[in-house]
Amino acid sequence: MKKMAVVVTTPPYDNLTTTTISIIKAALANNICIVGVFFYQKGVLNAAKNLSLPTDEFQTQQQWQALVKEHKLALYLCSTAAEKHGLVVDNFQHEKDELSLIDDSFILAGLGELVTLTNEAERVVQL
Repeated sequence: MKKMAVVVTTPPYDNLTTTTISIIKAALANNICIVGVFFYQKGVLNAAKNLSLPTDEFQTQQQWQALVKEHKLALYLCSTAAEKHGLVVDNFQHEKDELSLIDDSFILAGLGELVTLTNEAERVVQL
């Protein structure tokens, strides 16, 4: 089975994010294994809890959640980018980090996870 990794660098309201979801769905329909989706730079905003898209726009967060539920996709957030964009807040007491993520579909990870995904995959798609 062919394997593909996906890197998302665009925010949820960007048309390229919608295209990325379409590419993933097409790959899955053609029996291509998605080894993981890595959200980097502004792409981490796809996991933002307080994001509010107008109801008449494509609901990217719901699409990501559906892909996780249906296909057990692994969605990884770059922890540094998540912190930079306010999704991970250090409470200065170094106890548990507070997360501003929509749910547990998204996993905080480092760039090492991106290296692992690209090594596992035959192809890497970045949008």
